[in-house]
Amino acid sequence: MITAQRSSSGSSHSPRSPSSQPYLSISVTDPVKLGNGVQAYISYRVITKTNFPEYQGPEKIVIRRYSDFVWLRDRLFEKYKGVFIPPLPEKSAVEKFRFSAEFIELRRQALDVFVNRIALHHELQQSEDLRTFLQADEETMERLRSQETGIFKKKPADLMQIFKEVQTKVSDVVLGKEKPVEESNPEYEKLKNYIFELENHLSEAQKHAYRLVKRHRELGQSLSDFGKAVKLLGACEGDALGKAFSDLGAKAETLSVRLQKEAHQLLMNFEEPLKDYVRAVQSIKATIAERANAFRHQCELAETIKLKEINLDKLMLTRSDKVGEAELEYRELKLESEEATRRFENIVRLMNEEMVRFQDQKTLDMGIAFHEFAKGQARLANNIADAWRSLLPKLEACSS
Repeated sequence: MITAQRSSSGSSHSPRSPSSQPYLSISVTDPVKLGNGVQAYISYRVITKTNFPEYQGPEKIVIRRYSDFVWLRDRLFEKYKGVFIPPLPEKSAVEKFRFSAEFIELRRQALDVFVNRIALHHELQQSEDLRTFLQADEETMERLRSQETGIFKKKPADLMQIFKEVQTKVSDVVLGKEKPVEESNPEYEKLKNYIFELENHLSEAQKHAYRLVKRHRELGQSLSDFGKAVKLLGACEGDALGKAFSDLGAKAETLSVRLQKEAHQLLMNFEEPLKDYVRAVQSIKATIAERANAFRHQCELAETIKLKEINLDKLMLTRSDKVGEAELEYRELKLESEEATRRFENIVRLMNEEMVRFQDQKTLDMGIAFHEFAKGQARLANNIADAWRSLLPKLEACSS
């Protein structure tokens, strides 16, 4: 749970306890499996505590499912162009993992982080969709989800037409009939290259973090199996040798438990933060794509205006009776072009602000993650060394 506090300047931070200042505190808790088979899903209690005047009261508890979080993310992405919308955890398609205790807890934590990042964002925290998500009853949320429109809500015939149009445009580009319109901005190119490189490096680090977790778990299981075998061996022996073997087996089993705990900590405090930042970078790439679309739209309108101007000049020279209609179309297109330019410039401004915020937060989060990793590895190494060291006098006595 994070507490978002709204300051007089519109910025937000997270104090330990809400004061008389405006605050918004959200927690995602109590995951419960509902339904059976393919219809099964996990529900969560979302608890909101706030003194924001636009909310219904100081505390509200609602039940939400994963698709409700998706609805919120999609609504914010549609309305806040240029803002890096916090990412959601991926949806597992593998049945045996989808309802495992570990997966459910990882998702709960990720959803908690997702909604609190929104609450901490000085623009997103004012979203009407956030208030709806945090306060509406289940029936209202279900109705809102069903009303959503987009590419995946279209009929198959509509989808086929979309895919044909995309295929045609790609073919035109490949054959040289059409060249994609892109920004020729060195700083923007530098940003794009950085984001793509960052995604690759984070993905690689996350992959190896996963292997470290797996290695800890496998070593823990091997130590557990070894400990059981050595204890059985000790039971066959007598006197000091049997006692030494029994102690050795017990230590191996104790270390096995510690390794499993450390593997879990490694997963939660190191692998998951890295995976979360891979998702965050993918969210930034989605915003970059929106910026590219806005730039292309702006350029297309500018080209269309030029054609309209030429056509209008011709009509005026010939004193055509269509001059009035052409002038109206030209003025409307001019207004649309100005709006497209403002929209594009706003996306650029917001992206610049968001990158500063993202870099600051990444520095903090990655610093914490790598510090936790190093601290955990040092703690584990000390525990292992201390455990084996404590057995040396008994084993030396048996071997002398």
